[in-house]
Amino acid sequence: MGKILTTITELSVDEIDMGNRLRPVSVAGVEALKTSIRELGVIKDPIHVRKLKKGGKIVLLAGGHRLTAARELRDEGVDGYETIKVTCWNCTDDFAQLMEIDDNLAGAELSALDTAVFLARRKEVYERMHPEAKAQIGAGLVAKRWDTAETISVVSFAEAIAEQMGVTPRHVRNFIRAGQALGAKEVGDLRKAPKPVGVVDLMQLGKIADPVTRYDVVDLMSKGEAKSAADAVRRVRAARGEGPVPKETTDAAHSRLADAWKRANKVARRRFLEEHGTEVWSLLDEMDKGLSE
Repeated sequence: MGKILTTITELSVDEIDMGNRLRPVSVAGVEALKTSIRELGVIKDPIHVRKLKKGGKIVLLAGGHRLTAARELRDEGVDGYETIKVTCWNCTDDFAQLMEIDDNLAGAELSALDTAVFLARRKEVYERMHPEAKAQIGAGLVAKRWDTAETISVVSFAEAIAEQMGVTPRHVRNFIRAGQALGAKEVGDLRKAPKPVGVVDLMQLGKIADPVTRYDVVDLMSKGEAKSAADAVRRVRAARGEGPVPKETTDAAHSRLADAWKRANKVARRRFLEEHGTEVWSLLDEMDKGLSE
């Protein structure tokens, strides 16, 4: 299924196709790696590639950050990075995807969003490769971890990944549910969001059964027009007339202040001004200056 075809000492960095990766390489990650390479003078580990039978194209399996770092160092005029050490595999499409996924899960700092995408995709690929495992364990949460020695261990997917990530199996199942719900466009849009998508956001997105609603929620988040997935859900429902219009943070704070002032008696109001009068007068001065300018 996935044994080494041959070990090639070096290939030109331009000869290797990055392929259709599940996530783009991290700019910060590449820069950090380039700094390390400059200090050490070497890329420590070979990247993994696959030679396609049709056309003979060389496609990257694992090591996107290393390949990108080598290319950028070459372009910056650093000698010795026109080529890169590779290990070439003869494997199926599914095995190739498992290798990419496991390389990222094991060695990269993944965002919550990327973790969900990778875990969901890994479950899908493994169950396609091993349908007997899906039938054997109800929800099919099983997986095989690969290494170059081809050691196989079929275990509970949720438990194995939970142990690796230091979370509970329930968290892993929630990640998978969110990753399965999101389409490629939605994932791409969420990656552009000004605020990184958090674990709580993913749990909320995974619960949205209606694709149209989920698309509208993702659209608001990607544009920075909602503080969270829950906030986006409230806004979508309000726009459809299915719920109240959410109050902005400033409006809510103003309402609380105004309500407290109205309910306070005269003695309490005087005490408030004695303690906070300087701040009040300062704000009034700012308002006067703004009106006169």
